[in-house]
Amino acid sequence: MDHSRQHASPATQERVRDSFDRQGLLAHLGARLTHIGLGYVHIVLPARPEVTQQHGYIHTGATSAIADSAGCYAALTLLDENSEVVTVEYKINLLAPAAGTHLEAIGSVIKSGRTLTVCELTVQCVTADGARQFVAHGQQTLIHARAKQ
Repeated sequence: MDHSRQHASPATQERVRDSFDRQGLLAHLGARLTHIGLGYVHIVLPARPEVTQQHGYIHTGATSAIADSAGCYAALTLLDENSEVVTVEYKINLLAPAAGTHLEAIGSVIKSGRTLTVCELTVQCVTADGARQFVAHGQQTLIHARAKQ
């Protein structure tokens, strides 16, 4: 099933946006949540000097952070309002230097179970002329937890 074409309910979108807005690191990086589908989330990170490494590429730490968050929020869209997720592990392959105007991270749920969810993570770098290049690909496992009251 292609979750990317199915929008999450307004309540789910609000819950995801509220959580995203509480993420200090993502705010610090300048990341934006641009799409919330069922089992699918898209995050954009503009290139700025504050997120680059010594060679001018977007730092892999920033790349990894938005990939991890995209997967977490994709998983959250399939859980009830009393649930949260926490990353148990993730592996990310860095495929190319990230040199462009922005990064686009997509988290998509592969399998959502009673306790664990597994997500695919992809990150593309987009240049000023619109060209795209995959710069990272990974997989993530998340554990479900009850939301703090």
